[in-house]
Amino acid sequence: MKSVIKGAGYILVHTPDMVLHNGTTQTTERIVNPNSEYLKELPKHIRSFEQALSYWPNQVYIGNKTPGELAAVEQPWCDKTCDVNDRYGKFGQIMPQEEFLLLMQSCDVFDLVKLDRDFVAAYKGALAANPLIDEAIMARINDGVDGAAVARLVEEDHSEGLYDHDKLVGCVNRAHDIDVNLSAHVILENLVSKASSVLALLSVVKSAGIDKTEVEYVIDCAEEACGDMNQRGGGNFAKSAAEIAGLSRATGSDVRGFCAAPSHAMIEAAALVASGAYKTVVVTAGGCTAKLGMNGKDHVKKGLPIMEDMVGGFAVVVTQNDGVNPEINLELLGRHTVGTGSAPQAVISSLVTDPLDRAGLKITDIDKYSPEMQNPDITKPAGAGDVPLANYKMIAALAVKRGEIEKADLMKFPVEHGLTGWAPTQGHIPSGVPYIGFAREDLLAGKISRVMIIGKGSLFLGRMTNLFDGVSFVIQKNSGEEAARGGVSEGQVKSLIAKAMKEFAATLLSQAD
Repeated sequence: MKSVIKGAGYILVHTPDMVLHNGTTQTTERIVNPNSEYLKELPKHIRSFEQALSYWPNQVYIGNKTPGELAAVEQPWCDKTCDVNDRYGKFGQIMPQEEFLLLMQSCDVFDLVKLDRDFVAAYKGALAANPLIDEAIMARINDGVDGAAVARLVEEDHSEGLYDHDKLVGCVNRAHDIDVNLSAHVILENLVSKASSVLALLSVVKSAGIDKTEVEYVIDCAEEACGDMNQRGGGNFAKSAAEIAGLSRATGSDVRGFCAAPSHAMIEAAALVASGAYKTVVVTAGGCTAKLGMNGKDHVKKGLPIMEDMVGGFAVVVTQNDGVNPEINLELLGRHTVGTGSAPQAVISSLVTDPLDRAGLKITDIDKYSPEMQNPDITKPAGAGDVPLANYKMIAALAVKRGEIEKADLMKFPVEHGLTGWAPTQGHIPSGVPYIGFAREDLLAGKISRVMIIGKGSLFLGRMTNLFDGVSFVIQKNSGEEAARGGVSEGQVKSLIAKAMKEFAATLLSQAD
């Protein structure tokens, strides 16, 4: 039995003050060179919420524009205004910083988040008006504390400040006096990840049209680590986010694999459903404050706005085959194994051509590939180039080598089988999964038949191994087999049983005669 994708949710949170105060490029600079020209110039390059709303890649991310429409817009995009600037899209929403700080407090179950009472009074109504936020979440937000008390906690008690328009409006307290894993800095990072995951979960419940009680298992695949000095990264983001989102019948666990984690999680979700262990599994991930403004120095140097001002999140619903929704084909899995090595050709071969060869398919039999979907508007000025395009060129080169396309068609491949990147540089967020929502729609509409999601990761960042990582999986249009097998109504079942019982009784009578 193949699992299917019933829906996908994508959310962004505009966090300009977190760029200044929580992004590691900025926090490191503040330690190493506190009087740097970069820190002085940076505030002039911060975007307003309205500017973030009208940014083309952001509107694509929440589903108001398509990757195809984005590809038709000349790069760079940061100097252009999208004709749609709605904060709500078919996949999710773009939340302003003020609402998000309140959502963070609702996700805090240990009374560690303190917000200025004037700030709470000013923005509580805005969060309550959000169609995804229910009374249970609002009930978790208190009236706030005196602003002077917040300032004292930051100045004297190692609390991490929360800012809005560069004004201190709250703080996150440390959860332990000496445990660095429970420091105010780490708690803030974890609450941001949790709160953005909650928003993604609420979004996918709506977009998939499911009831919260249907969700039986949640897998979190973000990049943060939740634990204390005795079990760093022990978890569990999945269950903690499910609690706030109201998924009362769900349990769950975390999957960690750097940028490859979402693909690992999707495969595990599909396998859990296909095995019958759970009927409905949701893969989710919140965003990462550390990567805010990560390439800020290069952007400021070139006179560009800070485009890494968005915390990202996503969620995908995986359910039992309904005969309609696109299937996850677990027989077409790509694996970067321990013995694969890190040579680019070896990596792409293990993730792309190896699974296709096992199925007797060509590279061109995949309609669309979704590898690392980073926004080139962000990466090109930083010297990293167009990451998705680089991946497509490698896949195309393999296709030429295998005789599946002509060398003259090399540059056509990215257009025909690729996508223009639109995801924020939030590490795991761009890794293949931003396309799942669009892929599901295109598969349902019959525009395409197969897509391959490719997740790649850099395990060497953890200083435990020099190994690279990666997995891939294929989503395909539904074969309809389950519909044929499962398309019998309850009334028909009762009728068949009654008929069988009648025939069985007649047989017994004839034997008695």
